Amino acid sequence: MALERFIGIDLAWALGGGRARPNETGVAVIDARGEVIDCGWTRGVDETADRIASVAGDGSSSLAFVDAPLVVDNPSGQRPCEREVGRRYGRWKVSANSTNLASPRAAGVLLLERLRSAGWRYDDGRGGPPGDGGALSECYPYTTLVGAPELGYPLQRPTYKRRPASVPTARWRAVRAQVCDELIARLAALATADPPLRLTSHPVARRLLDEPTPEAAGAYKHREDLIDALLCAWTASLWARHGLTRCQVLGPGESDLRVPGADVATIIAPARTEQRRDDTRR
Repeated sequence: MALERFIGIDLAWALGGGRARPNETGVAVIDARGEVIDCGWTRGVDETADRIASVAGDGSSSLAFVDAPLVVDNPSGQRPCEREVGRRYGRWKVSANSTNLASPRAAGVLLLERLRSAGWRYDDGRGGPPGDGGALSECYPYTTLVGAPELGYPLQRPTYKRRPASVPTARWRAVRAQVCDELIARLAALATADPPLRLTSHPVARRLLDEPTPEAAGAYKHREDLIDALLCAWTASLWARHGLTRCQVLGPGESDLRVPGADVATIIAPARTEQRRDDTRR
């Protein structure tokens, strides 16, 4: 069955525990016409998996992209796909956090296990977009922002998350809110892109346009999680529509040591020509 539903998950990496609740996870679902079918927030791996099941039906026409490490098998340091983010997108001030078996933030690994038990499968993308649904892949919204020309960031990522040294701490929240509003306007312009994203098609997504970005930290993070989920969903749609002509698969090169038959950790990333990895390292 053709892919018709694209799910984006901005997963809270930490699991919580004790008295601490997991941070919010943003979830967004769009169809091939760019209509937002569902968007909102969950907490914890179980609630997120249940939300995915509720919006994906039997999963046969759904593709999910997750902003979180799904496959982690390196004892220390960075995964090869994380190193590749810095190599390919570092010029645009995009790099990735390090994840390894000693990392406490394992929510993505657990989400993959939970969804596998429900019939989903992991897809590393090295063979191009899957021919049918029920597949789960890893993405990174920052690479979408600088790798998709439609979003208009040809020089560097927008500073909607981390404070640059040039912005005084006292001004940071106001500057961040302004940059976030500019990003939302660019997302709204994807309504005429190929593939499209129509923020006005769902009341929760539409509020991103109707209400100014709050400066308070908690309210800001609440909004940011939804933005990243929408970016993940659109990236899944872009991958399904254009495959390797618009995206690249970041991960181990042929010379890297691999365990036969094991999952390969990759990040599927939109890419401009100048961001693409050497063909000899595919």
